[in-house]
Amino acid sequence: MTRVLYILRHCQARGQEPDAPLTDAGREQAIALRDRLCDLRIDRIISSPFVRARESIRPLAERLGIRIEQDERLVERVLSSVPIEGWRQRLAETFDDLDLCFAGGESSRSAMLRGVAVVNDVIRAGAESAMLITHGNLMTLILKHFDPEISYPVWESLRNPDLYSVRFDSTGVSLERSAL
Repeated sequence: MTRVLYILRHCQARGQEPDAPLTDAGREQAIALRDRLCDLRIDRIISSPFVRARESIRPLAERLGIRIEQDERLVERVLSSVPIEGWRQRLAETFDDLDLCFAGGESSRSAMLRGVAVVNDVIRAGAESAMLITHGNLMTLILKHFDPEISYPVWESLRNPDLYSVRFDSTGVSLERSAL
């Protein structure tokens, strides 16, 4: 049996705080996502509890009549609790050294494992098709779990929103970036 997991990065938001809402453009993107993705067969929708993630998927969930489940494990990874000079370079380093951890932050490995735990729970629950709504860094780390070649340049190339599908079948796991 083939199972498909869609991983969506939220639409454009007003900030990085948990309660940061979508921008006007982000709300338009959420409507466009609804129209673009409404023909997908989706059994479950699981979102980061951050406002921007839930607002990104709400129009599609309403159209499909699917309740949005919230899962704390899908929140964005904290690189550090204090400002880091050259943070992009430091972030890039965490894709090469999965255990590198900065003050008050979370290592890539730790973030990856909590994100992949959601994936494993969805698969165990038997959903044939589910959608996870999360944030760029965590999304990239989940993808890296399935394809170790994924690294910082993939994160850097992500858009708001962005969508990947992860297919699980008898031949293994395959990833595909969707055109939005």
